[in-house]
Amino acid sequence: MKRRMQFLGLFFGMVGLAFGQWYGYSSTEGSEFDGGLGMTWIDNTAYYNISFQPDIGIGKFGIGLNVNLLYNVNNGKFYSQDWKDRQTGKTDYLRIIRYLRYGHKGERVYSRVGALDAERLGHGSILNFYNNQIVYEDRKVGLTLDIDFGLFGFESLTNNLSRSEVFGVRGYVRPLHSSLIPVLKNLAFGASYATDMDPDSYTGTQNDDVSLYGVDVELPLIKGSGLTTMLYTDWAKIRAHDPLSGDNRTVGGSGLTFGWRTDLDALTGWLGMSVTVERRYLGKDYIATYFGPFYEVLRWTTIGEVMDFYQSIGGNTASIPDYLKGILENISVSQAMLLPMMDQKRNAWYGGVDFNLFRLVRVVGSYQKVDNVSNSGMMHFGAGLTNNIPYLAAEATYDKRGIETFKDIRTLDYRSVARVGVGYKIRPYLLMYMDYIWMFVWDADLGQYKPQERVQPRLALRLPLETGR
Repeated sequence: MKRRMQFLGLFFGMVGLAFGQWYGYSSTEGSEFDGGLGMTWIDNTAYYNISFQPDIGIGKFGIGLNVNLLYNVNNGKFYSQDWKDRQTGKTDYLRIIRYLRYGHKGERVYSRVGALDAERLGHGSILNFYNNQIVYEDRKVGLTLDIDFGLFGFESLTNNLSRSEVFGVRGYVRPLHSSLIPVLKNLAFGASYATDMDPDSYTGTQNDDVSLYGVDVELPLIKGSGLTTMLYTDWAKIRAHDPLSGDNRTVGGSGLTFGWRTDLDALTGWLGMSVTVERRYLGKDYIATYFGPFYEVLRWTTIGEVMDFYQSIGGNTASIPDYLKGILENISVSQAMLLPMMDQKRNAWYGGVDFNLFRLVRVVGSYQKVDNVSNSGMMHFGAGLTNNIPYLAAEATYDKRGIETFKDIRTLDYRSVARVGVGYKIRPYLLMYMDYIWMFVWDADLGQYKPQERVQPRLALRLPLETGR
């Protein structure tokens, strides 16, 4: 199930963040029509493709639509899996609306409905780069709402408005906000709570929920329009039911994070950089950033896949006999059910960067590595060129876990999520464009998610829309 990434040279040669709809990072303030005609290959089956994807921004408001029709050239039928809810089997027309947005993350008021591509609560120790679109045929309509009142504020998120699944909230207070005391007036204390109320998606299952709660302190040493530097510390704890006990006994450990972050915004937004460095102290039965970019797959899958994930972050499977591993491998479990595998304390480094150069190119990336665990690398990467670049259009996102060597980074498998797009501008608004997508779909026979490969060449039309202000 492994593939070599065909666009590897482009992927690591680009130095920008994609401003297209499917990235979840900052988008342009303007509006754009994106549509086209082409072909799509899904696991070697060919489809005609008609797409309509306008991205409209009016002031702080934004809306993105996604109409993507696939026509099977062999049987003459439309590909319906992209539009059906896997649980109910009903057609979900809400997927036409990719997102509705007000403001951007970090502003005083921010809200988004629909696709949550890379959401975060607080400093990200509990929930970071969360993606409710990782399963391409089971995309969900989520909601985020953040409001900063100055003295206090909150951040909140739910991954699925149609049923109770993942929910998270962080409240914070700045007790000295109204004072004139330098530095200390920006001191903030926060408390977070996040839960998955139903990991296996079956409402009849009892005692399968998992919760995390934590507290944090942040102290901005410098807070200006062009430069912000802060120190912060987070403490978080997991609480989950122990599947091996016959009662309601719970398991779950805690972790501590010390971090430093600097944001630079120079030349009126033409040059920007954000750098984050963290030292993480991970206790037994604990996972940092429990709700991460792969959570929608790992929340309910086979025991073999969860074991592989846990081993890559320092988990111990030595207590499970080899003959039993093969028998258990295809039994479905949630990510929380194997927390006792984390039977050792671990330490880890985490680093992140967000770089914007002259509104032409931007890079976002992060990497985590657990001490003395060779295959514990976990990477997030986003890149692309803005519309100000002539002739070329290019954008990419990539998440990878279980990294040990560079070979792991350049190999696509069940530990990878990737999307790479590259196009040539025949005219300023007419492009020959190619999408390469590596995401997940549900395999009912295996009872788990499996990677799916899509290749989508198309003739695309991208037009700026005059929406007024």
